[in-house]
This record gives sequence, structure tokens and C-alpha cells, in this order.
Amino acid sequence: MTTAAGASGDSQVASKLGLTAGQVVQEIGWDDDVDEDLRLAVEDAVGGELVEEAVEAVDVVLLWWREEDGDLVDGLVDSLTDLADTGHIWLMTPKVGRDGYVDASDLSEAAITAGLAQTVSATVSTDWAATKLVRPRGTRR
Repeated sequence: MTTAAGASGDSQVASKLGLTAGQVVQEIGWDDDVDEDLRLAVEDAVGGELVEEAVEAVDVVLLWWREEDGDLVDGLVDSLTDLADTGHIWLMTPKVGRDGYVDASDLSEAAITAGLAQTVSATVSTDWAATKLVRPRGTRR
């Protein structure tokens, strides 16, 4: 487990991820190695708990992914299931040199194959980096 930066870092994480109160965030890929402080910061920013099984369209998917998790394209396509047309995915991957690191070229190729576009990347904790993925403008409704 890692730490994001404590209470003072929470608003910075929320700002980096562009999260706002009232958004519904679905979490996929949770395991013992995720950053619990980051998860709490996301919950604080949106004012609610992360959902595992969505009953309605979600605004954001928080997808924790490691190289050994399998085919990233499949993971990205699966994360689109409950995502609102205007929503986005924050793909959380271990930083360079950490166990489970996903090569940037693999990430880029998987995003394109899944029909997504990379927009921004952010360092969000000691061990995790975030990449924002969206549907290309022409495919959003």
C-alpha cells in the first residue's frame, strides 16, 4: 500500500483527476496493492463511495491495471460497459520500475484498439500513475 500525500494531498489528487462532488465513480481492478489514500481522496472529492457494480451509467471509471492482469484492451472495453457517453476512464498503472508496470507504448496501443483516446497523464501517488482515456469526440453522443 502507498500513500497519496495525506489530507493536504487529497484536494491535489481530486484536482489532478478533475473530480467533482456528485460524480459517480466505478472502481475496477481493486487489489491489495492499490493506494488506499488515493481511493479515499476520490471518495472525498465526489462525496460518495466508489461503486463496484453500477446500477446506472457512471461518470468515471477508476481502472487499476497491472501488466499481469491480462489483455489491457479487454480490460478497457469491459470498463466502457457502465460508462456514460460523456464519461471517462482513469487508468491507474504502476509507475516505471514498480511491479506490474505497463509500458507506455502498450498502453497507447491498447487505448487505440479499444476505441479510446489518451488525453492527460498525472502522477497521483508514490507507486501509481493515472492516464485519462476518453471516447473520441466523434463517437460521443
